[in-house]
Amino acid sequence: MLPMKLFLATVIVAGAWQNRGGGFTQPEPIAFDDHEGWTSIFDGSSLKDWDGNSDFWRLENGAIVGESTREKPSGTTYITWKGGEPRNFELKAEMKLEGTGLNSGIQYRSTRVPGAAPASKWNLKGYQADFDFAGRYTGQLYEQATPRGIIAWRGQVVRAEQGMKLRLLSALGDPEELKNYIKTSDWNQVHVIARGNTLMHIVNGHLMSVFIDDDPSMAAAQGVIGLQIEGTGKISFRNLWLRNLP
Repeated sequence: MLPMKLFLATVIVAGAWQNRGGGFTQPEPIAFDDHEGWTSIFDGSSLKDWDGNSDFWRLENGAIVGESTREKPSGTTYITWKGGEPRNFELKAEMKLEGTGLNSGIQYRSTRVPGAAPASKWNLKGYQADFDFAGRYTGQLYEQATPRGIIAWRGQVVRAEQGMKLRLLSALGDPEELKNYIKTSDWNQVHVIARGNTLMHIVNGHLMSVFIDDDPSMAAAQGVIGLQIEGTGKISFRNLWLRNLP
């Protein structure tokens, strides 16, 4: 039989353990604005680190803005970051679409390819975190200018393997319910994680799609970052931050 002091100490420790939830703690809350260890890739006051067609891209109110009109359509074109070709990284950005016919996205691990005017030298090929005004494609992984096209729709975890059809591994949620987290004609927080062959798209704190590219004939290990405009309307980007990963 335990001495009274030892018995009481055991009860107190057990109670404290239970109050801590069995010793487990929750992770820190989402902090999209936490940039410790990150590098800004847009200074908010110039486009000196970016290369795009000035007929369609400009600086406006601290944002990178692309605009395409019926009178002066842009086609599909990009403004590209000149700072390197990241391999494993996280990218944070805020983006806003204005225009019902507008489509956009963030290219990454992409390559430059020749294109017809007005796209010209600014044409890109590769992975894209898709985003459109209607929200049909927002959050999915689209591969621009390749035969694979849409790879992982919103709400899906998908794996690619050489010589095999794309395989659905899991569902992240109903795509229409996930769509409710997307803001129309307002700023959205986009977070892309590219680590090894695993690519993740997060919008406003909600995981939208995951793609595991285990097809060595198609997978891209590194490449340029670019911002897209396609269709008719105005797209704005601000607060672009990059963190390199091992």
